[in-house]
Amino acid sequence: MTVLRPRLIPSSLKPPAIRVLPVDDSRPFWSVMIPTYNPQADFLAATLQSVLQQDPGPEQMQIEVIDDGSTDDPVSEVIRRVGAGRVAFHAGTQNRGLANTWNRCVERARGNWVHILHQDDVVLPGFYERLRQGAEQSDAGAIFCRYAVTDSKGHWVGISELHRESAGLLDNWHARITVQQLIQCPAIAVRRLVYEQLGGFLPQLHYAPDWEMWQRVASQFPFWFEPSILACYRGHPNSATSRMRLDAADVRELREVIDLTTAYHSLARGRVFARKARSLYAGLAVLYARELLVETGFRPAWKQILGALRLCHDRRVIWQISSFFVLWFRIIGSRLKRRMKSKSNAPIHS
Repeated sequence: MTVLRPRLIPSSLKPPAIRVLPVDDSRPFWSVMIPTYNPQADFLAATLQSVLQQDPGPEQMQIEVIDDGSTDDPVSEVIRRVGAGRVAFHAGTQNRGLANTWNRCVERARGNWVHILHQDDVVLPGFYERLRQGAEQSDAGAIFCRYAVTDSKGHWVGISELHRESAGLLDNWHARITVQQLIQCPAIAVRRLVYEQLGGFLPQLHYAPDWEMWQRVASQFPFWFEPSILACYRGHPNSATSRMRLDAADVRELREVIDLTTAYHSLARGRVFARKARSLYAGLAVLYARELLVETGFRPAWKQILGALRLCHDRRVIWQISSFFVLWFRIIGSRLKRRMKSKSNAPIHS
C-alpha cells in the first residue's frame, strides 16, 4: 500500500514519527489499544468485556491497556478481574495527555490494524468480523462503522449518520470529513502502515486530534464504511469533552484545527471547506451555550457564545445568538417571578 498524494502533508505540522515495524506474517491482524486515565471501574470493565466477547485469540488480536499516569488504581484491578490474563497492561509514570497517549498506543501496537478504544466506550457483537471484511476487500487506509451515542447509563440517545446503504468505499470523503467530524474513535480502525507513513496524532491538540488525523488520512487514503451500528460512544459529564466545553476550549481548538487542515486541499477548496466548517461549529457552539445556560450558568455559556463569534459571524449565527439572549431573558424573568412570589407569600411579623 502506498501514499497517494504525499505533497498534501504540510511540513510545518511535523507530526511525531511512528516506528516502522518489519513485515512479519506472525503479526496479529488487530491491535485493540485501550488508553486510560482515572477511569470509572464499571465503564472500563464494560469496555474490556465488549472486546473479549469477540476475541479471536492472541494470534489474531493484541489487547492492551495503556494508562496515562492515573492517580488512583482501578485499572490494574479491573484488568486482573475482567482480563483474566488475556489483557496486557502498560502503565505510564506521568500524565502525558490525550494525543501523546494515543501515539503510545500506536507505537506499542503490533497488529496490522490499530483500534484505539476509549475506556468508557464499547464495541457491539460483529465489530471486528465486519470491519475485517472491509479491510480484506479493499485497499482502504481506514475502516469505520456506524455507531450509537449513549448517555452515562449506556442508553442510546442518538446514532451517527448513514453514509451509504451498503458496505464499501466512500466517495468524496475527504471533503465531507473536512467540514465536520463524523467519526468517533470506538467506530474506526486504521492500518498501522498508515500511521507509519503519515505520523502520529498532533500533541498540541487536546480536544480534536482525532478529527485532524481522519482528515490527514483521508487526504491520502480511501475510507471503507460499514453501515451496521457496531460501536457505542458514551457521553457523560465527567468526560474530557464535557470539561473542555465549560471553558470553551473545545471551540478554540476547533478553530485551530480548521486553520490547520485547509492545507490538505488546494487554496480555493480549503477556503470553501473552512468557511463551511466555521459556520457549522459556530452554530453548535451556540447550541452548547443554550444547554450550559440552563444546566450550569451564564459564564460558561457566554464563553461558548464568544467562541462562536470568533469562528463565524454570518447572519445565521447572529440569529442563533439572538435566540440565546431570548432564552437568557426568559430565565431571568422566571427567577424574578419566583423571587417575588416567595416574598409575597412570606409571613408578616408584627
